[in-house]
Amino acid sequence: MNNEAIERFKKSLRGSLIGRDHVDYDEVRKLYNGMIDKRPLMIALCADAADVMAAVNFGRDSQLNIAVRGGGHNGPGFGGVDDGLVIDVSAMKGVRVDPKHRTVRVGAGCTTGEVDHATHGFGLAIPFGIVSTTGVAGLALSGGHGYLSRQFGLASDNLLEADVVLADGTFVTASKTDNADLLWALRGGGGNFGVVTSFLFEAHPASTVYGGPIFWELKDAKRVMRWYRDFQASAPDEFYVFLGLQTVPSGDPFPKNHWGKRICVLLISHNGAAADAEDAVNAIRAALPEPMIDFAGPIPYTALQSMFDGLYPKGLQWYWKGDFVKTLPDAAIDAHIEQAAKVPSEASCMHLYPIDGAVHRKADDETAWNCRDASWSMVIAGVGSDPGQAPALKKWAKDYWEAVHPFDLGGAYPNFMMEDEGEARLKATFGHNYWRLTQLKKEYDPDNLFRINQNIRPAV
Repeated sequence: MNNEAIERFKKSLRGSLIGRDHVDYDEVRKLYNGMIDKRPLMIALCADAADVMAAVNFGRDSQLNIAVRGGGHNGPGFGGVDDGLVIDVSAMKGVRVDPKHRTVRVGAGCTTGEVDHATHGFGLAIPFGIVSTTGVAGLALSGGHGYLSRQFGLASDNLLEADVVLADGTFVTASKTDNADLLWALRGGGGNFGVVTSFLFEAHPASTVYGGPIFWELKDAKRVMRWYRDFQASAPDEFYVFLGLQTVPSGDPFPKNHWGKRICVLLISHNGAAADAEDAVNAIRAALPEPMIDFAGPIPYTALQSMFDGLYPKGLQWYWKGDFVKTLPDAAIDAHIEQAAKVPSEASCMHLYPIDGAVHRKADDETAWNCRDASWSMVIAGVGSDPGQAPALKKWAKDYWEAVHPFDLGGAYPNFMMEDEGEARLKATFGHNYWRLTQLKKEYDPDNLFRINQNIRPAV
Protein backbone atom coordinates (compact mmCIF):
# COMPACT_ATOMS: atom_id res chain seq x y z
CA MET A 1 0.00 0.00 0.00
CA ASN A 2 1.28 3.45 -0.94
CA ASN A 3 -0.07 6.97 -1.33
CA GLU A 4 -0.91 6.36 -4.99
CA ALA A 5 -2.99 3.29 -4.13
CA ILE A 6 -4.79 5.18 -1.38
CA GLU A 7 -5.54 8.04 -3.74
CA ARG A 8 -6.97 5.63 -6.35
CA PHE A 9 -9.14 4.08 -3.67
CA LYS A 10 -10.33 7.47 -2.49
CA LYS A 11 -11.28 8.53 -6.02
CA SER A 12 -13.19 5.29 -6.57
CA LEU A 13 -15.58 6.05 -3.71
CA ARG A 14 -18.84 7.92 -4.00
CA GLY A 15 -18.57 8.37 -0.24
CA SER A 16 -15.60 9.71 1.72
CA LEU A 17 -12.29 8.31 2.92
CA ILE A 18 -11.27 9.63 6.32
CA GLY A 19 -7.59 9.33 7.21
CA ARG A 20 -5.78 10.21 10.42
CA ASP A 21 -5.00 13.69 9.10
CA HIS A 22 -8.65 14.49 8.38
CA VAL A 23 -10.25 17.19 10.54
CA ASP A 24 -13.16 14.86 11.36
CA TYR A 25 -11.06 11.77 12.11
CA ASP A 26 -11.39 11.78 15.90
CA GLU A 27 -15.13 12.33 15.76
CA VAL A 28 -15.79 9.74 13.05
CA ARG A 29 -13.77 7.00 14.73
CA LYS A 30 -15.70 7.26 18.02
CA LEU A 31 -17.73 4.23 19.03
CA TYR A 32 -20.90 3.89 21.07
CA ASN A 33 -18.94 2.26 23.87
CA GLY A 34 -16.68 4.96 25.30
CA MET A 35 -14.58 2.31 27.04
CA ILE A 36 -13.22 1.27 23.63
CA ASP A 37 -10.74 3.59 21.89
CA LYS A 38 -9.47 2.41 18.52
CA ARG A 39 -7.41 4.27 15.94
CA PRO A 40 -8.04 3.00 12.39
CA LEU A 41 -5.63 3.83 9.61
CA MET A 42 -8.61 4.98 7.55
CA ILE A 43 -12.40 4.92 7.56
CA ALA A 44 -14.35 4.42 4.33
CA LEU A 45 -17.73 6.15 4.66
CA CYS A 46 -19.56 4.12 2.03
CA ALA A 47 -22.47 5.57 0.06
CA ASP A 48 -23.58 2.41 -1.73
CA ALA A 49 -22.79 -1.22 -2.46
CA ALA A 50 -20.19 -0.26 -5.06
CA ASP A 51 -18.27 1.62 -2.37
CA VAL A 52 -18.41 -1.44 -0.12
CA MET A 53 -17.06 -3.64 -2.92
CA ALA A 54 -14.20 -1.20 -3.53
CA ALA A 55 -13.43 -1.03 0.18
CA VAL A 56 -13.39 -4.81 0.63
CA ASN A 57 -11.08 -5.19 -2.36
CA PHE A 58 -8.75 -2.43 -1.17
CA GLY A 59 -8.59 -3.72 2.39
CA ARG A 60 -7.96 -7.29 1.28
CA ASP A 61 -5.33 -6.41 -1.32
CA SER A 62 -3.59 -4.07 1.14
CA GLN A 63 -3.58 -6.80 3.82
CA LEU A 64 -5.36 -4.55 6.29
CA ASN A 65 -7.47 -5.74 9.17
CA ILE A 66 -11.06 -4.83 8.31
CA ALA A 67 -13.83 -3.80 10.69
CA VAL A 68 -17.39 -3.21 9.56
CA ARG A 69 -19.55 -0.59 11.25
CA GLY A 70 -23.26 0.08 10.94
CA GLY A 71 -24.95 1.62 13.97
CA GLY A 72 -21.75 1.28 16.03
CA HIS A 73 -23.50 -0.08 19.16
CA ASN A 74 -21.31 -3.18 19.34
CA GLY A 75 -20.19 -3.76 22.95
CA PRO A 76 -16.56 -4.80 22.42
CA GLY A 77 -16.07 -2.16 19.74
CA PHE A 78 -15.84 -4.41 16.70
CA GLY A 79 -16.93 -1.39 14.63
CA GLY A 80 -13.37 -0.08 14.94
CA VAL A 81 -9.89 -1.52 14.45
CA ASP A 82 -6.42 -0.28 15.29
CA ASP A 83 -4.21 0.43 12.25
CA GLY A 84 -6.72 -1.07 9.83
CA LEU A 85 -9.66 -0.14 7.60
CA VAL A 86 -13.17 0.55 8.90
CA ILE A 87 -15.89 -0.03 6.31
CA ASP A 88 -18.62 2.27 7.62
CA VAL A 89 -22.07 1.71 6.10
CA SER A 90 -23.92 4.09 8.45
CA ALA A 91 -24.78 6.45 5.58
CA MET A 92 -26.47 3.67 3.61
CA LYS A 93 -29.98 4.53 4.78
CA GLY A 94 -33.32 3.94 3.18
CA VAL A 95 -36.44 2.03 4.20
CA ARG A 96 -39.11 0.81 1.79
CA VAL A 97 -42.26 -0.72 3.26
CA ASP A 98 -44.43 -3.03 1.17
CA PRO A 99 -47.69 -3.09 3.13
CA LYS A 100 -49.35 -5.56 0.77
CA HIS A 101 -46.75 -8.27 1.34
CA ARG A 102 -45.71 -7.01 4.79
CA THR A 103 -42.05 -6.82 3.88
CA VAL A 104 -39.52 -4.06 4.52
CA ARG A 105 -36.32 -3.35 2.58
CA VAL A 106 -33.76 -1.79 4.93
CA GLY A 107 -30.41 -0.17 4.17
CA ALA A 108 -27.50 -1.51 6.20
CA GLY A 109 -26.86 1.83 7.89
CA CYS A 110 -30.33 2.18 9.40
CA THR A 111 -31.01 2.19 13.09
CA THR A 112 -33.96 0.26 14.45
CA GLY A 113 -35.68 3.55 15.32
CA GLU A 114 -35.46 4.74 11.72
CA VAL A 115 -37.09 1.53 10.55
CA ASP A 116 -39.73 1.70 13.30
CA HIS A 117 -40.66 5.21 12.17
CA ALA A 118 -41.18 4.03 8.58
CA THR A 119 -43.17 0.91 9.45
CA HIS A 120 -45.30 2.53 12.16
CA GLY A 121 -47.29 4.47 9.60
CA PHE A 122 -48.51 1.16 8.22
CA GLY A 123 -49.25 -0.37 11.62
CA LEU A 124 -46.32 -2.75 11.22
CA ALA A 125 -43.05 -3.51 12.98
CA ILE A 126 -40.08 -5.85 12.76
CA PRO A 127 -39.01 -7.64 15.96
CA PHE A 128 -35.96 -5.61 16.95
CA GLY A 129 -34.37 -4.74 20.32
CA ILE A 130 -35.26 -2.23 23.05
CA VAL A 131 -33.05 0.79 22.23
CA SER A 132 -33.94 2.57 19.00
CA THR A 133 -30.43 3.89 18.32
CA THR A 134 -29.16 0.33 17.81
CA GLY A 135 -28.03 -0.50 14.28
CA VAL A 136 -30.19 -2.95 12.38
CA ALA A 137 -27.24 -4.83 10.87
CA GLY A 138 -25.39 -5.79 14.04
CA LEU A 139 -28.60 -6.61 15.86
CA ALA A 140 -30.20 -8.76 13.16
CA LEU A 141 -27.09 -10.66 12.09
CA SER A 142 -26.51 -11.88 15.65
CA GLY A 143 -30.16 -12.76 16.30
CA GLY A 144 -31.90 -9.71 17.73
CA HIS A 145 -34.51 -10.03 20.45
CA GLY A 146 -36.98 -7.56 21.91
CA TYR A 147 -40.60 -6.74 22.70
CA LEU A 148 -42.10 -8.68 19.77
CA SER A 149 -39.87 -11.78 19.92
CA ARG A 150 -42.25 -14.01 21.88
CA GLN A 151 -44.96 -13.24 19.31
CA PHE A 152 -43.03 -13.13 16.04
CA GLY A 153 -39.55 -14.54 16.69
CA LEU A 154 -36.09 -13.02 16.51
CA ALA A 155 -35.06 -10.30 14.08
CA SER A 156 -32.97 -12.93 12.29
CA ASP A 157 -35.98 -15.26 12.08
CA ASN A 158 -37.72 -12.53 10.08
CA LEU A 159 -34.82 -11.95 7.69
CA LEU A 160 -35.99 -13.03 4.24
CA GLU A 161 -33.15 -11.82 2.06
CA ALA A 162 -29.83 -9.98 2.22
CA ASP A 163 -27.52 -8.35 -0.31
CA VAL A 164 -23.93 -9.18 0.62
CA VAL A 165 -20.44 -8.22 -0.49
CA LEU A 166 -18.20 -11.26 -0.01
CA ALA A 167 -14.51 -11.41 0.87
CA ASP A 168 -13.53 -11.66 -2.79
CA GLY A 169 -15.39 -8.41 -3.52
CA THR A 170 -18.30 -10.01 -5.35
CA PHE A 171 -21.89 -9.03 -4.71
CA VAL A 172 -24.51 -11.72 -4.09
CA THR A 173 -28.06 -11.99 -2.81
CA ALA A 174 -28.84 -14.55 -0.13
CA SER A 175 -32.41 -15.82 0.05
CA LYS A 176 -34.27 -19.10 0.39
CA THR A 177 -33.80 -19.70 -3.33
CA ASP A 178 -30.36 -18.15 -3.96
CA ASN A 179 -27.35 -18.85 -1.72
CA ALA A 180 -29.69 -20.34 0.86
CA ASP A 181 -26.79 -21.63 2.94
CA LEU A 182 -25.44 -18.08 3.22
CA LEU A 183 -28.84 -16.82 4.39
CA TRP A 184 -28.85 -19.59 6.99
CA ALA A 185 -25.47 -18.39 8.29
CA LEU A 186 -26.48 -14.72 8.30
CA ARG A 187 -29.50 -15.51 10.46
CA GLY A 188 -27.56 -15.43 13.72
CA GLY A 189 -23.95 -16.01 12.65
CA GLY A 190 -22.92 -12.35 12.86
CA GLY A 191 -20.67 -10.45 10.46
CA ASN A 192 -18.43 -13.43 9.70
CA PHE A 193 -19.51 -14.04 6.11
CA GLY A 194 -19.49 -10.70 4.35
CA VAL A 195 -20.71 -7.11 4.45
CA VAL A 196 -24.49 -6.89 4.19
CA THR A 197 -25.58 -3.81 2.23
CA SER A 198 -29.35 -4.25 2.54
CA PHE A 199 -31.90 -6.48 4.27
CA LEU A 200 -35.40 -7.66 3.46
CA PHE A 201 -37.49 -8.40 6.55
CA GLU A 202 -40.96 -9.73 7.21
CA ALA A 203 -43.05 -7.28 9.25
CA HIS A 204 -45.95 -7.85 11.63
CA PRO A 205 -48.90 -5.91 13.07
CA ALA A 206 -47.87 -3.59 15.92
CA SER A 207 -49.08 -0.07 16.55
CA THR A 208 -50.26 0.85 20.05
CA VAL A 209 -49.28 -1.57 22.81
CA TYR A 210 -49.97 -1.61 26.53
CA GLY A 211 -46.52 -1.15 27.90
CA GLY A 212 -44.01 0.58 30.11
CA PRO A 213 -42.08 -0.04 33.33
CA ILE A 214 -43.36 -0.92 36.79
CA PHE A 215 -40.84 -0.47 39.64
CA TRP A 216 -40.62 -2.19 43.02
CA GLU A 217 -38.10 -1.60 45.78
CA LEU A 218 -35.25 -4.08 45.91
CA LYS A 219 -36.66 -5.56 49.12
CA ASP A 220 -39.55 -6.91 47.01
CA ALA A 221 -37.25 -8.34 44.33
CA LYS A 222 -37.36 -11.94 45.55
CA ARG A 223 -41.15 -12.03 45.47
CA VAL A 224 -41.29 -10.33 42.07
CA MET A 225 -38.65 -12.63 40.57
CA ARG A 226 -40.34 -15.79 41.87
CA TRP A 227 -43.66 -14.60 40.45
CA TYR A 228 -41.99 -13.69 37.16
CA ARG A 229 -40.36 -17.12 36.85
CA ASP A 230 -43.74 -18.84 37.15
CA PHE A 231 -45.60 -16.30 35.02
CA GLN A 232 -43.21 -16.57 32.10
CA ALA A 233 -43.88 -20.28 31.52
CA SER A 234 -47.57 -19.69 30.78
CA ALA A 235 -47.66 -16.16 29.38
CA PRO A 236 -49.41 -15.71 26.01
CA ASP A 237 -47.09 -14.90 23.12
CA GLU A 238 -48.34 -11.33 22.78
CA PHE A 239 -47.47 -10.58 26.40
CA TYR A 240 -43.77 -9.76 26.72
CA VAL A 241 -42.25 -8.85 30.08
CA PHE A 242 -38.57 -8.45 30.79
CA LEU A 243 -37.15 -8.16 34.30
CA GLY A 244 -34.43 -5.80 35.46
CA LEU A 245 -32.44 -5.18 38.61
CA GLN A 246 -31.19 -1.61 38.47
CA THR A 247 -31.52 1.93 39.88
CA VAL A 248 -34.12 4.65 39.50
CA PRO A 249 -32.49 7.31 37.28
CA SER A 250 -31.95 10.70 38.90
CA GLY A 251 -33.99 12.82 36.53
CA ASP A 252 -37.40 13.42 35.00
CA PRO A 253 -39.90 11.84 34.62
CA PHE A 254 -39.03 9.80 37.70
CA PRO A 255 -40.28 11.13 41.08
CA LYS A 256 -37.41 12.89 42.82
CA ASN A 257 -38.01 11.12 46.13
CA HIS A 258 -37.14 7.82 44.42
CA TRP A 259 -33.99 8.92 42.56
CA GLY A 260 -31.04 6.59 43.10
CA LYS A 261 -33.04 3.80 44.76
CA ARG A 262 -32.21 0.17 43.95
CA ILE A 263 -35.19 -1.47 42.26
CA CYS A 264 -36.64 -4.51 40.56
CA VAL A 265 -38.47 -3.52 37.37
CA LEU A 266 -40.85 -5.32 35.02
CA LEU A 267 -40.88 -3.74 31.58
CA ILE A 268 -44.14 -4.70 29.94
CA SER A 269 -45.34 -4.86 26.34
CA HIS A 270 -48.69 -6.42 25.45
CA ASN A 271 -49.34 -6.38 21.70
CA GLY A 272 -52.92 -7.61 21.84
CA ALA A 273 -56.44 -6.25 22.09
CA ALA A 274 -56.56 -3.19 24.35
CA ALA A 275 -59.06 -4.65 26.81
CA ASP A 276 -57.17 -7.93 27.07
CA ALA A 277 -53.90 -6.08 27.55
CA GLU A 278 -55.19 -3.95 30.40
CA ASP A 279 -56.74 -6.97 32.11
CA ALA A 280 -53.47 -8.89 31.79
CA VAL A 281 -51.41 -6.07 33.31
CA ASN A 282 -53.97 -5.52 36.06
CA ALA A 283 -53.53 -9.17 37.00
CA ILE A 284 -49.83 -8.46 37.57
CA ARG A 285 -50.68 -5.45 39.71
CA ALA A 286 -53.04 -7.57 41.80
CA ALA A 287 -50.52 -10.41 42.25
CA LEU A 288 -47.58 -8.32 43.46
CA PRO A 289 -46.87 -5.73 46.18
CA GLU A 290 -47.78 -2.10 45.64
CA PRO A 291 -45.17 -0.71 43.21
CA MET A 292 -43.20 2.45 43.91
CA ILE A 293 -43.63 3.68 40.30
CA ASP A 294 -46.07 2.45 37.63
CA PHE A 295 -45.74 3.92 34.14
CA ALA A 296 -47.47 1.09 32.24
CA GLY A 297 -50.35 2.05 29.94
CA PRO A 298 -51.30 2.42 26.27
CA ILE A 299 -48.29 3.66 24.33
CA PRO A 300 -47.22 3.79 20.66
CA TYR A 301 -44.84 0.96 19.89
CA THR A 302 -42.27 3.45 18.61
CA ALA A 303 -42.36 5.35 21.92
CA LEU A 304 -41.80 2.14 23.88
CA GLN A 305 -38.90 1.24 21.58
CA SER A 306 -37.18 4.57 22.18
CA MET A 307 -37.97 4.88 25.90
CA PHE A 308 -34.39 4.20 27.04
CA ASP A 309 -32.53 6.19 24.39
CA GLY A 310 -32.00 9.22 26.59
CA LEU A 311 -30.58 7.13 29.44
CA TYR A 312 -27.90 5.57 27.24
CA PRO A 313 -26.34 8.16 24.91
CA LYS A 314 -23.28 7.44 22.82
CA GLY A 315 -19.96 7.58 24.64
CA LEU A 316 -20.75 6.00 28.02
CA GLN A 317 -18.41 3.41 29.51
CA TRP A 318 -19.84 -0.11 28.96
CA TYR A 319 -18.86 -3.60 29.97
CA TRP A 320 -21.23 -6.43 29.06
CA LYS A 321 -21.54 -10.00 30.29
CA GLY A 322 -24.29 -12.29 29.05
CA ASP A 323 -25.74 -15.78 29.34
CA PHE A 324 -28.61 -17.84 28.06
CA VAL A 325 -30.82 -18.83 31.00
CA LYS A 326 -33.15 -21.83 31.04
CA THR A 327 -34.32 -21.91 34.67
CA LEU A 328 -34.34 -19.47 37.56
CA PRO A 329 -34.13 -21.43 40.82
CA ASP A 330 -34.39 -19.71 44.20
CA ALA A 331 -30.62 -19.94 44.69
CA ALA A 332 -30.07 -18.05 41.43
CA ILE A 333 -32.57 -15.39 42.47
CA ASP A 334 -30.72 -14.92 45.76
CA ALA A 335 -27.41 -14.57 43.90
CA HIS A 336 -28.90 -11.99 41.53
CA ILE A 337 -30.28 -9.86 44.34
CA GLU A 338 -27.02 -10.01 46.30
CA GLN A 339 -24.98 -8.85 43.31
CA ALA A 340 -27.49 -6.20 42.21
CA ALA A 341 -27.22 -4.58 45.64
CA LYS A 342 -23.53 -3.89 44.87
CA VAL A 343 -24.21 -2.02 41.63
CA PRO A 344 -21.37 0.51 41.07
CA SER A 345 -23.27 3.16 39.13
CA GLU A 346 -26.78 4.41 38.53
CA ALA A 347 -26.84 3.22 34.91
CA SER A 348 -25.56 -0.32 35.57
CA CYS A 349 -28.14 -3.08 35.41
CA MET A 350 -29.09 -6.72 34.90
CA HIS A 351 -31.86 -7.63 32.49
CA LEU A 352 -33.59 -10.93 31.69
CA TYR A 353 -35.14 -10.84 28.21
CA PRO A 354 -37.64 -13.59 27.29
CA ILE A 355 -36.65 -15.68 24.26
CA ASP A 356 -39.39 -18.31 24.33
CA GLY A 357 -42.78 -18.37 22.59
CA ALA A 358 -42.27 -18.08 18.82
CA VAL A 359 -38.50 -18.35 19.24
CA HIS A 360 -38.97 -21.91 20.53
CA ARG A 361 -41.09 -22.93 17.56
CA LYS A 362 -38.16 -23.06 15.19
CA ALA A 363 -35.82 -26.04 15.07
CA ASP A 364 -32.32 -25.63 16.49
CA ASP A 365 -30.79 -26.07 13.04
CA GLU A 366 -33.29 -23.93 11.11
CA THR A 367 -31.01 -20.88 11.43
CA ALA A 368 -27.51 -20.28 12.75
CA TRP A 369 -29.05 -19.09 16.07
CA ASN A 370 -29.03 -22.33 18.02
CA CYS A 371 -30.34 -21.81 21.53
CA ARG A 372 -34.04 -22.52 21.01
CA ASP A 373 -34.69 -23.97 24.47
CA ALA A 374 -33.54 -21.09 26.69
CA SER A 375 -36.16 -19.08 28.55
CA TRP A 376 -34.20 -15.83 28.76
CA SER A 377 -31.23 -13.96 27.38
CA MET A 378 -29.47 -12.29 30.31
CA VAL A 379 -27.25 -9.25 30.18
CA ILE A 380 -25.22 -7.73 33.00
CA ALA A 381 -24.11 -4.25 31.98
CA GLY A 382 -21.63 -2.15 33.93
CA VAL A 383 -22.36 1.37 32.64
CA GLY A 384 -21.09 4.79 33.67
CA SER A 385 -20.04 8.18 32.36
CA ASP A 386 -16.66 8.46 34.12
CA PRO A 387 -13.73 6.73 32.36
CA GLY A 388 -12.01 6.47 35.73
CA GLN A 389 -14.80 4.15 36.85
CA ALA A 390 -14.13 1.61 34.08
CA PRO A 391 -12.22 -0.87 36.32
CA ALA A 392 -15.05 -0.87 38.86
CA LEU A 393 -17.67 -1.40 36.14
CA LYS A 394 -15.73 -4.34 34.73
CA LYS A 395 -15.16 -5.91 38.13
CA TRP A 396 -18.81 -5.66 39.12
CA ALA A 397 -20.03 -7.17 35.85
CA LYS A 398 -17.51 -10.02 36.00
CA ASP A 399 -18.17 -10.75 39.69
CA TYR A 400 -21.91 -10.72 39.08
CA TRP A 401 -21.56 -13.06 36.10
CA GLU A 402 -19.36 -15.49 38.02
CA ALA A 403 -21.94 -15.61 40.80
CA VAL A 404 -24.88 -16.48 38.53
CA HIS A 405 -23.25 -18.34 35.61
CA PRO A 406 -23.32 -21.73 37.42
CA PHE A 407 -27.14 -21.57 37.15
CA ASP A 408 -27.09 -20.68 33.43
CA LEU A 409 -26.38 -22.34 30.09
CA GLY A 410 -22.93 -22.24 28.51
CA GLY A 411 -23.56 -19.80 25.70
CA ALA A 412 -24.84 -16.25 25.35
CA TYR A 413 -26.32 -13.78 22.88
CA PRO A 414 -23.24 -12.73 20.87
CA ASN A 415 -24.08 -9.03 21.20
CA PHE A 416 -23.75 -9.38 24.98
CA MET A 417 -20.25 -10.86 24.77
CA MET A 418 -17.01 -8.90 25.01
CA GLU A 419 -13.84 -9.45 23.00
CA ASP A 420 -12.18 -11.71 25.56
CA GLU A 421 -14.89 -14.42 25.76
CA GLY A 422 -12.95 -17.11 23.85
CA GLU A 423 -13.82 -19.84 21.34
CA ALA A 424 -15.35 -22.15 23.95
CA ARG A 425 -18.11 -19.60 24.57
CA LEU A 426 -18.84 -19.35 20.85
CA LYS A 427 -19.05 -23.13 20.56
CA ALA A 428 -21.46 -23.19 23.49
CA THR A 429 -23.48 -20.37 21.91
CA PHE A 430 -23.90 -22.05 18.53
CA GLY A 431 -23.99 -25.65 19.73
CA HIS A 432 -24.17 -28.25 16.99
CA ASN A 433 -24.51 -25.43 14.40
CA TYR A 434 -20.94 -24.33 15.05
CA TRP A 435 -19.40 -26.99 12.79
CA ARG A 436 -21.64 -26.01 9.87
CA LEU A 437 -20.76 -22.36 10.41
CA THR A 438 -17.04 -23.16 10.16
CA GLN A 439 -17.69 -24.98 6.89
CA LEU A 440 -19.59 -22.03 5.46
CA LYS A 441 -16.89 -19.67 6.68
CA LYS A 442 -14.40 -21.74 4.70
CA GLU A 443 -16.59 -21.45 1.62
CA TYR A 444 -17.37 -17.72 1.80
CA ASP A 445 -14.36 -16.31 3.65
CA PRO A 446 -11.56 -18.93 3.55
CA ASP A 447 -8.84 -16.47 4.61
CA ASN A 448 -10.92 -15.08 7.49
CA LEU A 449 -10.86 -11.55 6.12
CA PHE A 450 -13.88 -10.70 8.28
CA ARG A 451 -12.41 -11.54 11.66
CA ILE A 452 -12.99 -8.36 13.69
CA ASN A 453 -16.11 -9.83 15.29
CA GLN A 454 -17.16 -12.76 17.45
CA ASN A 455 -15.05 -14.76 15.08
CA ILE A 456 -15.92 -18.10 13.59
CA ARG A 457 -12.74 -19.40 12.03
CA PRO A 458 -12.83 -21.35 8.74
CA ALA A 459 -12.81 -25.13 9.02
CA VAL A 460 -9.35 -26.60 8.53
